[in-house]
Formats: sequence, structure tokens, C-alpha cells
Amino acid sequence: MTGRPTLNQRRRDATRLDIARTAAELFAERGAEATTAEEIALAAGISLRTFYRYFSVKEDAVAPLLAAGGRRWVDQLAEAPADLPLREALERSAVASLTPPDGEAVEAMEWTRSLLRDPSLDGTWQRVHADSEERLRAVLAARCPGGTDPLEIRLAAAAATAAIRVALEEWAASDAPTAGPGSPQELGARCMRELTAGLRLYGREG
Repeated sequence: MTGRPTLNQRRRDATRLDIARTAAELFAERGAEATTAEEIALAAGISLRTFYRYFSVKEDAVAPLLAAGGRRWVDQLAEAPADLPLREALERSAVASLTPPDGEAVEAMEWTRSLLRDPSLDGTWQRVHADSEERLRAVLAARCPGGTDPLEIRLAAAAATAAIRVALEEWAASDAPTAGPGSPQELGARCMRELTAGLRLYGREG
């Protein structure tokens, strides 16, 4: 078994992402509070019952879009060379995940900016990062030598996840572009260095 998602799972994930993009577009235009679940379902071409099979509340409909960058970051970290110092691996993977590779990704990043400016989506944003922290903790534990204090791993995961969250929130509150000075990748690298500098887990690995 390779752990590769089944065809049905990939279809479900694709449907969730399609709904998320539709919801993000509507939220960006009208705000989450003024948008109904019925309107999201209609725009996405699905029934309201189908919508509620995927999401329990309308605000969580954008969670897959908000979580996509964090998932790429953790996946890239998991694939980083084992001999690469942990701090460097985290920073490289964070910068890569915050750098949109094409026009579609730039559009998604701009949607993210609009979503992060909507206070009614704060709860969804916090849950996305809590999930990301859990995934990151598992990857860090796999990279660390046996006997590493679990508390240090948890602190490292919390600090690194906070670095990404703060970087995106600072960028979203500004009018900075998606690349260059003030961009998510520039702020992400800076926040990662600042928030992980004092952790012993990183110091041991360089």
C-alpha cells in the first residue's frame, strides 16, 4: 500500500475545492455574512443537501482553499532532504508554499487576502491553522532523532505554524503584492527566522 488517495477520495477532494473556490469568490464579492449556503450551492452547481455533506456551516466552505498552502508547506517539508538543517528546511518549504507558481495560484492568494480581512471567518482561519499544526507536529517528530522531548516538538510546530499565520495576516492587512517586498514569502521567511530562533530543537540541528 502506498497511501495514495483512492479515486473516490480524490473526487471528493476536488469537489470540496471547487465549492471552496466558489464560496471564496462570493465571500470576496459580498462578505461571508451576506452570503448564504444556498447561494454557494447554486453557484457551485450542487444541491444544498450536497453542500451540507461537505461542510457543516457556510464559513467552513473556504477552509480547503485556506488550508491548501499549509498542506503544500508540510508536504514539502516531509520531502526535504533528511540532512538539511531543520530551520533551513522549514524556511525553504514555507517560502516555496507561499510563492504562487501561476496565475491561478495568484488569484487564489488574492482571494485569501479578502477572506482574511473578513472577521466572520476568523474561526475558520484558526481551525485551519490548528489542523496544520497537528500535521506539522507529525512531520517534525519523524525528522527528529529518537528520544527528542515531545514538548520541544510541539513548541516547534506551534512556533512555525504561527510564523506562517502571522506572515499571511500581515500581508492580507496590507496592499503588498504577491511577490517581492512585503509579499507572503518575504514575510514568511522573516517570521520563521524570528519565531524559531530561540527554540532548542532547531539549535541542535543548526
